[in-house]
Amino acid sequence: MSKVERLFKSGRISRIIETEKERYLNFFSNSYKENLEHCRFVIEKYPRWSIISGYYAMHDIAKLFLADKFSIKVNLPVHENVIILFKELIKDGELARMLGVGYEELMKLMNDLVKAKKKRTNVQYYTGTKFMKERYKQEAKKFLATKVSPFIDKIRSLRDDN
Repeated sequence: MSKVERLFKSGRISRIIETEKERYLNFFSNSYKENLEHCRFVIEKYPRWSIISGYYAMHDIAKLFLADKFSIKVNLPVHENVIILFKELIKDGELARMLGVGYEELMKLMNDLVKAKKKRTNVQYYTGTKFMKERYKQEAKKFLATKVSPFIDKIRSLRDDN
């Protein structure tokens, strides 16, 4: 039994009921955009929250992608399950074949999501010193430019979401 099958069997992922799919897609479509907008809006004054929002924009568009392309709803533990799903779908080549993109490119996307999750976890609990705020301001700008925006742009292109 594959990991994906085990996730279904354990209830950690499920199929989206067709009558709920549009509502589900609309929710995550709006959610990732709001998180991305928040990421940009608070980058100067609240860089820690910019990084957290940037990660959630990535996470939500990943769930949107899984719902749209595979009709998969991700249940608890959500963050871990999204990463497992991406790894497994990439590993067996299904995602690469389906989307007509290369394995290395998809692995890079998945790795960016894993790194973003670690960064979000690290910044969520820092002490608010002036030094740390300045450091995180620079990190937030770099994170947005090198991880969040490219990840979202790539997933949007894979969804044909212009």
